[in-house]
Amino acid sequence: MRDAGRIAAALDVLAQFEARRVPIKVCLADWARGARYAGAKDRAFIGGVVHDALRYRRSLELDTRPRIGIGRVLMTLWGWPEARLVEAFAETPHGPGALSAEEIDAIAEGATLAARDVRRDWPEFALPLLERVNDNPTAEIEANRARAPVDLRVNTLRSDLPRTEKALRGEGAVPAPLAALALRCAVPAAERRGPAIEITPAFQKGWVEIQDEGSQLAALAMGDLAGGQILDFCAGAGGKTLAMAAHLDNRGQVFAYDIDARRLAPLYDRARRAGVRNVQVLSPTSDAARLGDLTGKMDGVFVDAPCSGAGTWRRRPDTKWRLTPDQLATRQEEQDRVLDQAEAFVRPGGILVYVTCSIFAEENEDRIAAFLDRHPTYDIEDPGAAITASGGVHAGAVLPPADGRGTLRLSPAKTATDGFAITRLRRRG
Repeated sequence: MRDAGRIAAALDVLAQFEARRVPIKVCLADWARGARYAGAKDRAFIGGVVHDALRYRRSLELDTRPRIGIGRVLMTLWGWPEARLVEAFAETPHGPGALSAEEIDAIAEGATLAARDVRRDWPEFALPLLERVNDNPTAEIEANRARAPVDLRVNTLRSDLPRTEKALRGEGAVPAPLAALALRCAVPAAERRGPAIEITPAFQKGWVEIQDEGSQLAALAMGDLAGGQILDFCAGAGGKTLAMAAHLDNRGQVFAYDIDARRLAPLYDRARRAGVRNVQVLSPTSDAARLGDLTGKMDGVFVDAPCSGAGTWRRRPDTKWRLTPDQLATRQEEQDRVLDQAEAFVRPGGILVYVTCSIFAEENEDRIAAFLDRHPTYDIEDPGAAITASGGVHAGAVLPPADGRGTLRLSPAKTATDGFAITRLRRRG
């Protein structure tokens, strides 16, 4: 495809996103099914433009003037010269139509608008939520507008950091700044595809998992429970399950449970590829009795709770424009419920780790405060100290301190990771 067709396709995908209540990945997939002629580079280009457009949706006026907004993305963010942009729009028959002089002038304003209107690229109702937990919300929003790198977790059951780094040097992998077993592939230039990690021999042999550095640190907040029994109560596809299993060095046991059995499906193959032997998957449809047998017996229970996903908005920018106050309130009810369910499995003296990929206190500190009112037999511990003591960070690397209520908050601006909030509790013996 030429520039003209790619721009027209991006505009069509964004129009579908505005018209339908579906994730942007669905809009992109629907377009791709009808465009069999599009190659991998075409799909990467269109996906990249669309995601950047959603990152800057309101400051560049993608929601109100999409032609101008796309032009601003390409000139301001991608560095296109005006001549290339004008030629692409005007090309027939595949271009979206020639730009007027007024449109060209408006597109040229993109850099000024992006710098001036940073806060517009955050849902208006959620600005007070961000201001509550961040003394520089503008910097946080700016960091969330940037593309995210590709982070990898070295699987010590199959390899080690030096060998894996060497194997992935061609993909640009270097040690990440915080997590001791994390590698990072930098964000590629705008028009280039990111590293194809999943087709590398290192990935196929189970040496690495694709996992954000913040997610890796969250899994290590369980601490050094050598030989222990851990329940991952909201395991999903099992990324943190596998990280905890590898940290236990295939000793002890990690039970992976999720209320939705479909989310657990990828874990079986992932565990085999990773060489994990100490994970038992508990399906909600067939293993209710086995789950019940764990009540009051777990050394640690890990709760990666359902949440707004605000910490992942730089990777999934469409979701920040779909979140509503009612949805956030529903998530808080779910978080209270899942905490009450999970704590029943913690033995006296055991650990309960509560994690969300949200930086909002409403989904974290407030939920923990309410939980402690209902369950006063728990005490808050420092999650950063547990992560550090377990060897989870590089020598000399320093995690941000937990806040006054014991929650460790990671974010794109503060730690160059996705946004996570981590709280560690201990049940009194």
